[in-house]
Amino acid sequence: MYALRPRVPFAYSNKRDFSVKLTEWIGQVFYDILPEHGYEIREEQIYTAFQLAEAVCKSKVHFAEAGLGTGKTFAYLLTAVAYARHKGKPVLIACASTELQEQLAGRKGDIEKLSQLLCLDIDVRIAKDPRQYICDVKVNRFHNSFCEQPSSELSGLLRWAGKTERGERTEVPSVPDRVWSQVAWDEAMSCETCPARGFCKLVKARNHYRSALDLIVCDHAIFFDDLWTREERIADGKLPLLPEYSAVIFDEGHKVMHSAALRAGRQVVKENIDSMLLSIEQIQGARTSLISVAFAMDKANSWFFKLLYHSAAGSEQTDRLTVRISAELLKAADTLRRALNTLHFELQNEQELHLQSLTNTQIQAYEAEVEQAVAALDRFVRSKGEDVIVWADRGDRNFWVVPRDLGGMLNKHLFAGNLPVVFSSATLSSAGDFSYFARILGLEEFSSSSADSPFDYEKQVVVYLPRRLTNGDRESWFVKALRRLVSLLRLVRGRALVLTNTPSEVRKIRMGLKDFRLPFEFLWEDSAERGYLVQRFREEISSVLVGSGFWEGIDVPGEALSLLVIWRLPFPLLDPLIEARRREAREGGLDPITAVDYPEMGLRLKQGCGRLIRKREDRGAIAILEPVLGASWEWTALGALPAGAKIVRNIDAFSNLWPRSTIKHIHYR
Repeated sequence: MYALRPRVPFAYSNKRDFSVKLTEWIGQVFYDILPEHGYEIREEQIYTAFQLAEAVCKSKVHFAEAGLGTGKTFAYLLTAVAYARHKGKPVLIACASTELQEQLAGRKGDIEKLSQLLCLDIDVRIAKDPRQYICDVKVNRFHNSFCEQPSSELSGLLRWAGKTERGERTEVPSVPDRVWSQVAWDEAMSCETCPARGFCKLVKARNHYRSALDLIVCDHAIFFDDLWTREERIADGKLPLLPEYSAVIFDEGHKVMHSAALRAGRQVVKENIDSMLLSIEQIQGARTSLISVAFAMDKANSWFFKLLYHSAAGSEQTDRLTVRISAELLKAADTLRRALNTLHFELQNEQELHLQSLTNTQIQAYEAEVEQAVAALDRFVRSKGEDVIVWADRGDRNFWVVPRDLGGMLNKHLFAGNLPVVFSSATLSSAGDFSYFARILGLEEFSSSSADSPFDYEKQVVVYLPRRLTNGDRESWFVKALRRLVSLLRLVRGRALVLTNTPSEVRKIRMGLKDFRLPFEFLWEDSAERGYLVQRFREEISSVLVGSGFWEGIDVPGEALSLLVIWRLPFPLLDPLIEARRREAREGGLDPITAVDYPEMGLRLKQGCGRLIRKREDRGAIAILEPVLGASWEWTALGALPAGAKIVRNIDAFSNLWPRSTIKHIHYR
């Protein structure tokens, strides 16, 4: 039996009438129903909801910028649920992280609250990143292995894997990243040729969310995986990763381009090619032609990657290394591509001859790996690097090739489909100007709305902007910044979130703080699953959370977060994806520093500052340890700070603002 489709929560007679009645219903909810349950009337929230409803009903691309505390989630959920029921297809809400998905659609999340308040019985399903699930094949390999005993952490994880039904990481949140990765789904392993295909935890999860009636809460990566492969999968007779949907709402919409680029990219994975060639060379009695091709392939592979990393350079803060493209590198890439194509032909011969020197599963897995590498090299060689963004990955030694015209791809696959598309965030514009965000999306036509935060930042926030630390070298800056950090933490007695730009900065701070013996619990971002760390931070009031991945998407109201430390201003790194935007700016006659670097820094800083004040009762301080005043980026940085917040210049003045009791209950007047 099919599930009864839920009804639209108001009566209407036709498409035009739906738009009118939707607006009336939204007004009734915000002005009459929610206040009866203790919710305050926020004009900024209602304005955003009305603007968003109009844009969705007219199938527009809409930028909905809503300041912190506006309540943008409820603002878009009302339209999303009603529109999904009106169209008979679910609305997709794409989030920037697993933590946001849980916050939105998990137990006691925003959707459950709204559903209960309005008696809507909302049917919502979560489509998580595949890496949040265990891979049954990887788990079974450990069980069937006769190698050395696994660590105690891994042993406990394997015992859990034998009992779990869903296999989601949220069931074992305290497991560190390095342990989880040993059993997690791995995109380098082909699901198409997997012996557990159709029966694994990930497939069961997909079957569950495909039948959603109202909402599917996915993440940005899954959305773009589906968008870029949908036509190809349908043509091949496969189900798309996501079902048909009636509209898309991007929560934290300012982050979409990073996921769009990575999911559109193709890789040449050196480790997988090396492993494949080793397996072929070890075949007893293998055909001479297969061994000869494998030998030539090994030579071409080694030569290409040697040239690649000889041509690569970049900041130590990023794993994406910029590649200097030369005729020699293009020739090596073409040689590798030809060798891969020849190997593909020999693998097909191996299967057709039924020699059983390789299993069908192995052959199919190798063919999939070869096809991905050939696709990447085809793009690179054909365009001579002009129409693509390429980089060498420092960490896993892979070669990435990403189409340069991502805006064109978005127009073709998403915006041209006449579906409503909403980008919702607190940071989409610079002082109300959406041109930078529209430019990177490749959009010329869009509607927009902007609502300020209802918080009184003049009373709730003080900002510490230090004088210049030093004119000396980088190491001197680090030592002095570390001392200032220690002074601030002692002053506040912990209760701080320290935001860095890279994991390497986290490690350096961790080493630097060892000599100070501070009496606080430090939560380091690589020590456990991020959602678990945030929960610990909320519960352990005097703890200090340090990481590069907490600039957005975390919500810690109350005393636990009383001090927000910006270790360094979040200027974009020396990264090929950002460099592509800089190049486009130059080609358009713009200064890449002011057209790209400053807007990028400002948007990220604004997001980071937004972690501090989450409720009207909150009080706290922001400390930026890198100089702002008098710098060329002063205007951009000050524009990203909470409007009206008091600014002080030294720690002595700063310390006078702290009470002896609790920090977040002080008024700074």
